[in-house]
Amino acid sequence: MIGRVLVVAGSDSGAGAGIQADIKAIAALGGYATTAVTAITAQNTRGVHDIMRVPPAFVRRQMEVVLDDIGADCLKTGMLHDAAILAVVVDIVRTRASDVPLVVDPVLIASDGTRLMDEDALKILKRDLIPLTTILTPNAPEAAALTGLAIDDLDAMQRAAEALVRLGARSVLVKGGHVDGDSVRDVFWDGTTMSVLESLRIATRHTHGTGCTLASAIAAGLAQGMAPLAAIRRARAYLTEALRTAPGLGQGHGPMNHMHGLTR
Repeated sequence: MIGRVLVVAGSDSGAGAGIQADIKAIAALGGYATTAVTAITAQNTRGVHDIMRVPPAFVRRQMEVVLDDIGADCLKTGMLHDAAILAVVVDIVRTRASDVPLVVDPVLIASDGTRLMDEDALKILKRDLIPLTTILTPNAPEAAALTGLAIDDLDAMQRAAEALVRLGARSVLVKGGHVDGDSVRDVFWDGTTMSVLESLRIATRHTHGTGCTLASAIAAGLAQGMAPLAAIRRARAYLTEALRTAPGLGQGHGPMNHMHGLTR
């Protein structure tokens, strides 16, 4: 099963994150990525320099024509930017893709500190999109913003995961890359089973797009019929190797090696 993933997210001109990272991750894992672009960014490894919003009606049109023709086995959202775009996504999911798994990467703040979602959009995310979500994938700062909890250790990550499922998500993966420690621990909670997934922390500055990449890799797994934890485990292994073999590009937080599985 190839696995069709419709990605609704922003574009990254540096190609380390956003739509470009999503496409590469899904393709590297054998899936087929389609896209609805929500914003165009002028971005490189040193930060986000400008953002141009795509009109919500055009985001809707992109999603509609893809679903009407190619279809989707999973939807994945990234940068949704503002309330009007988020409302469009919620409406399309409810009316055209209610039976399709949905991975939501709540992209709130870029690694350079640029805010990527306004307060009105955050309210809609919590009230309307999270309850439609199959797997929610916040990092620790995003989970803190969504729950109001301070997250600086494993116990806090577990409490945040429980709080996010209470908001309506079917399951949550709270990512621990921002939490200090020699290893990276992520917490998965589906309302029944709490799992801690651990891997050695890779010392590298080339971490641009880790969240986008992991969420899209998970979405590829769901689209291919994998169970949530199995999709997450494969996605984490893929991400670890992408970090380990990063090409060393750029002067800031450089991109990973999304295509490490290809041989020359």
